[in-house]
Amino acid sequence: MADGILDERGKALEEIFFAKEGEKLRTALLEKEEAKNRKESLAGASGITDDAVLEQLIALDINSDTLAALSLVPLLEVAWADGTMDDNERSAILSAAEDSGLSAESTALLDGWLVIQPSTEVVSAWKDYVSALTSTMDAAARDKLKQELLSRARTVAESAGGFLGIGKISSEEEAKLEELANAFSKV
Repeated sequence: MADGILDERGKALEEIFFAKEGEKLRTALLEKEEAKNRKESLAGASGITDDAVLEQLIALDINSDTLAALSLVPLLEVAWADGTMDDNERSAILSAAEDSGLSAESTALLDGWLVIQPSTEVVSAWKDYVSALTSTMDAAARDKLKQELLSRARTVAESAGGFLGIGKISSEEEAKLEELANAFSKV
């Protein structure tokens, strides 16, 4: 009789063990499927097919919904070039966000970047994003994107400059504009 109880108990413990292992495998499979779906969604929204770039964006919590915020990184970089962001720069960025169809109120990512400068990882991801995106474009489209982006970034730089806000871009902002322009040269 004791053997029967031990056998039943052994089988019960075995079933519990395999149920836990099965749940772990199911969870891992669901996470893998979710990551695949996020990558496919981001690839569809961005046009990027480079897995490394997509994984880098996903690691930074960039997804198809927050991808538009990534396009504002150059403007933020210029605004933060001197280590601070003033009200005129903030207004220029919010205006650009609105023009892009991105609502600053609904985008926590942009709100955070208006308070704290984007990390070097975010800037690196933007550069990789631009490189991957522009590699799919012809020269004319790539040049147009570059000019539009640099024009928007220059507008932010000019918003805080000079006497009465007219005509002065700091050396830090000029250097940042040059760095941003160079991101298009890696194609």
